[in-house]
Parts: sequence; C-alpha cells; structure tokens
Amino acid sequence: MASITLDNLVKAYGDTEVLHHVAGRIEDGEFIVIVGPSGCGKSTLLRMVAGLETVTAGQISIGDRVVNQLEPADRDIAMVFQNYALYPHMSVRENMAYGLKIRKISKDEIARRVEEAADILELRPYLDRKPRQLSGGQRQRVAMGRAIVRNPQVFLFDEPLSNLDAKLRVQMRLEIRKLQQRLGVTSIYVTHDQVEAMTLGDRLMVLNGGYVEQFGTPIELYDRPATTFVAGFIGSPAMNFLPATAAEGSVTLANGARISGAGTAQGAVTLGLRPEHLLPDDDGPVRVRVELVEQLGANSLLHGQLDGTETEMVVSMPGHMSAAAGSVMGFTPTADSLHLFDPETGKRIKA
Repeated sequence: MASITLDNLVKAYGDTEVLHHVAGRIEDGEFIVIVGPSGCGKSTLLRMVAGLETVTAGQISIGDRVVNQLEPADRDIAMVFQNYALYPHMSVRENMAYGLKIRKISKDEIARRVEEAADILELRPYLDRKPRQLSGGQRQRVAMGRAIVRNPQVFLFDEPLSNLDAKLRVQMRLEIRKLQQRLGVTSIYVTHDQVEAMTLGDRLMVLNGGYVEQFGTPIELYDRPATTFVAGFIGSPAMNFLPATAAEGSVTLANGARISGAGTAQGAVTLGLRPEHLLPDDDGPVRVRVELVEQLGANSLLHGQLDGTETEMVVSMPGHMSAAAGSVMGFTPTADSLHLFDPETGKRIKA
C-alpha cells in the first residue's frame, strides 16, 4: 500500500492548459473520489496518475517514488475502466489471470489469486463463462477481479458504474466500498455523480474547469462548501442561491424579507439555502410561490419562485404534501443553515 502526493500538477495540450496546479495528498489506504462535471479534467488527472497521460509540470509521487517518468506497468497500480475492457474470447478465469500470465507469475500462484478474488467477488460459479454470458454487474466484478489479483499499491477507478442501470449502480457502489475497506488499498475513483461521490469517498476532490474547488470529507463539503460551485454541486437537490444584502447580523432578500443569522457579513452577498433546511412556517420569511410539487414517496419536492421575484427555488419536505400552483407558502431556515458567498468571486464568506 502507499500514499499518493500530487504536487502542483499542470496538464497542457499545446497552449491550452486543462489542469491548473492540482495539489493534494492521499493517505495510505484512503478512498478518494474526484468529482466534477464533464470536461473538468477528472479523467485526465486519473490518467496522469496511471501514466497514460504525460505531466506538463509538477510531480506525482506514489509512496516515496516520483513516478512522472515511469511507465504504467512500473507504477504498481491497477485500473478499472468504464467499459470493462474484457477480452470477449476469454473466460472469466482467463480474463482475470491474463495480466499475471504475461508477468510470468507461476500457474499455482495465478490459480490461487484468481480463486481468492473470485470468492471475494462471488464470481466462482462464473469462472468458465465468457463475458457475453454475464450481466453488466457481473462483468464489472470481473474487471475488478482482474485488478484485485494484481495486489497493487493503488486502485484507479474511471467511472466504472456509468454503464449500469440505477438499481445496479447502488448495489455495485456498496460492493466497491466494502471491497476497498476489506483490502485497504489506496484508491482514486472518478465520477460525475455527486451522490456516488458522497457515499463512496473518505474525501472528495471537487474539480471545476481544471481547478480544485475544494478537497475535504463529504460532510465538510456539504456543511461548509468553499464556493458556490461546490455548494451547488454537492447535495441533491442543489442548494438555492438568492441575491441578498447583509447588515447587522441579518440578510435582506430582494423582496424585502429579512432573515437573521448573517454574523458579521456586510454588503451584497449570495445567500445559499439547502432545500432540506427550509421548514414550513406560515409566518416564515422565505415565501415561495408554488409552481409544481414532485411526489417522491419518502419526500416531496416543491418547485417555485421566491415570492415577488423571479428567483427559482426548490424546497424538500419529508412525506407527502400537496399545494396548488400559484399558492404561496412560508418557510423558515433551520438554525445555522445560512451559507453566505461573495457574489463576485463565489467564495464563501466567513461569518
């Protein structure tokens, strides 16, 4: 096992820089998720760690070795891809054993490792089947088994669940997390799905346009997002953002409503309110003009606009509720749930 250090990594294609001074340390045995929208550079960063992309500037260290100039085969990593990348003409057993075979590992050792991985992943009944005879979830298990038998220092996962249906994604992400905890291997996992990131990662690295917006635990990112981008990306439904003015420990919304809890902030701010932190209150300061209610069973999502403005809002409430389109409902934010950001930079304002 090994730690990974990213030291001011830059990636450029010609004059176009796509990753900008990415830095961070991943501890031995830690599960890190790199999350962000399509095109933010997360897969490029993963491929740089794997050795599949060159480093323009900065250093990558695995353990105590700088690996910038090492070939992928010499980095002691194993990678699981989005499309499984299985050999269709080989059985499950042969697919899992192939990487060891070309490294000239003994047949007895290959058999031991394959059977051990098959037991961990519950693949023993399928060892003699071809990939076409397996479901999507089983194929992904085979891809993980091929990585496990390597006994690498680092696992790299490049959106491995993207091709699975919603129910199977939930099942497989739990299996991946349990597997990583059992093996204790340092892991980097790339996804654009913030729910997947929140449930899997010990810490999350949020990328936006090639920059690291924030690197911390899921709860840190949820409770104290560093920027409006992180605040809007982490959490489902996304945080509401309302233009406001802060003064004397409170914020005044565009429609004149006043909410206390702004601390020492002064002047123009962007007020962030999470949909689940708004409590129904007939006399509450946050008045929402209802447009639509989504019934999700365990909870309901109310979509509308801040009354007297065109600012869109979403409110999440437990259980079943109904409201007529055009009606106005009042809400009060829960204690300590206000998030204030600089409207120009998007950075969090310390209360």
